[in-house]
Formats: sequence, structure tokens, C-alpha cells
Amino acid sequence: MKKCGGITLIALVITIIVLLILAGVSFSFIAGEKGVLKRATEARTVQIVGEMKEHLMLAIRRFAIRKRGKSNN
Repeated sequence: MKKCGGITLIALVITIIVLLILAGVSFSFIAGEKGVLKRATEARTVQIVGEMKEHLMLAIRRFAIRKRGKSNN
């Protein structure tokens, strides 16, 4: 009998099937309804709203300080 080294057709097909399954799972994890991209977009929105609130609170405090300073003079 002749021994051949290398990969068999069955091993190649199984490897391709496993890779396709992994690709499908990865794609749904990244782009799915609760995927990474959607959560990153939501996190960015929350961050922007937080920054706006912080700027608004700082402006209100500065205004209050200026108002108190003018009323003392």
C-alpha cells in the first residue's frame, strides 16, 4: 500500500464547515440585535448625554457664582 502524507478531503470539508460556523457566530455577536456595534453606539449616546449634562451643570454653577458676586458688590 502506498502511504500519502497530507490532508484528506474529509478533514478539509470538516475544517471548512467549522470555520463557517465560527464565522456565523462571530458575525451575529458583532452585528446582531444585541451585538457589539449596537452596544457601542448606545454607550456613545450615553456618554454624549452625560457630557452635555456636565457642561450644563458647570454653566449653572458659574452663573450662580457670578450672580452672587454681583449681588455682594
